[in-house]
Amino acid sequence: MAQIKIRNLIKQFGDVEILHNLSIDIADKELVALVGPSGCGKTTLLRMIA
Repeated sequence: MAQIKIRNLIKQFGDVEILHNLSIDIADKELVALVGPSGCGKTTLLRMIA
């Protein structure tokens, strides 16, 4: 069974906080879509998971 659990994730580039206290649970066989405006941290989150 594969799953992803992230708790209180924070990512900063210098003094700029990109992700602040992000928590997410992705269950086995669950489909998730990340949507939001440009520059909100979608790609940053995916790169951190990869």
